[in-house]
Amino acid sequence: MQVEPSYEDVVSEVTAFLEERLRFAIAAGIGEERICLDPGIGFGKTVEQNFELVSRLDVLLRLGRPVLIGFSRKSSLGRVLGDQGARTGSLSASIAAAIAAYERGATILRVHDVKEHVEALTVARAIA
Repeated sequence: MQVEPSYEDVVSEVTAFLEERLRFAIAAGIGEERICLDPGIGFGKTVEQNFELVSRLDVLLRLGRPVLIGFSRKSSLGRVLGDQGARTGSLSASIAAAIAAYERGATILRVHDVKEHVEALTVARAIA
């Protein structure tokens, strides 16, 4: 999954995988209310695929569970800003990705710079 990612439609395929794992977890006795879904930003996906997953978050939300997005400091953020060798993303890029994910329905955000993200999300929430 991490080497040479190949998806025809990353959003549909990740959604199908998460739906399968959700059914498996419920069948194993885990209460559905205890499950959140993580599309795995940065894991086995291209820069474009990572951004498409956030852009089309509504598809994942149709599974009816909270969605976790962990875009903080990912190399995709540095690469989209023009540094093709980036190994990390900046704070401002991380906050922008978090706000975009929040506005599209993500309910859980994994971040490194908690205070800065909380402040930005507080303002975004006030505007919304």
